Amino acid sequence: MATGRVAALQRWPVKGMGGEAVDALAVDDLGVVGDRAHVVYDVFRDAPRRVNAKLAPRLLAWSAAYPDGPDALTAVTGPDGTSRAWDDPELTAALSADVGRALTLAREPRGAHIDRPRTIHITVDASLAALADALGRPVDVRRFRSNIHLELDAEPFAEEGWVGRRLRVGAAELEVVERCERCPIPGLDPRTQAKWPALLRLLADEHASDFGLIARALGPAVVRAGDSAQLLS
Repeated sequence: MATGRVAALQRWPVKGMGGEAVDALAVDDLGVVGDRAHVVYDVFRDAPRRVNAKLAPRLLAWSAAYPDGPDALTAVTGPDGTSRAWDDPELTAALSADVGRALTLAREPRGAHIDRPRTIHITVDASLAALADALGRPVDVRRFRSNIHLELDAEPFAEEGWVGRRLRVGAAELEVVERCERCPIPGLDPRTQAKWPALLRLLADEHASDFGLIARALGPAVVRAGDSAQLLS
């Protein structure tokens, strides 16, 4: 039975942007509170379109955080280090100029997560280390945009067989819904946006392009960095 601890927690306030490392995450049946709650739009064929890092990799050069908690306005920091509030009109202009397309900003209702609503994304450190060994260089976990990063006494990629099982993570009980199939985003450096095709090829060739798990919370709880973690039967 795999056991261990929470090694790191991440929250991603704006879809496609860098996020924030946090000491605690509130989870419930709608996922992680404040995660991917804000969205950037452009116009495509005369209709609004959500913009992510696949469409606009430059978004990764921007980061977002909740300086006063996820119920307050998000602060967005640009590549030049300037931080602006989500409702600052100068943010829209600066972001549009840097990304190279006219953008608008919106906050979506909870549970409207674009890709996988009501879910929590988990990665496991042994698998991350195995990727780094196979590729011959470190792999930044931020490439995978997970919420909970676990250190467990399990073999690398053992989590690929955990679909349908449950994890106890601190006060939270999480059900593993599926393996996380990867889009091209992990192949982009979260700092420089440089491409790393070897990483995507390795995942495709050996892991069906999957890395990490998608889970859902079975009730409201708070997960804290350093909390114990255990795979349940």
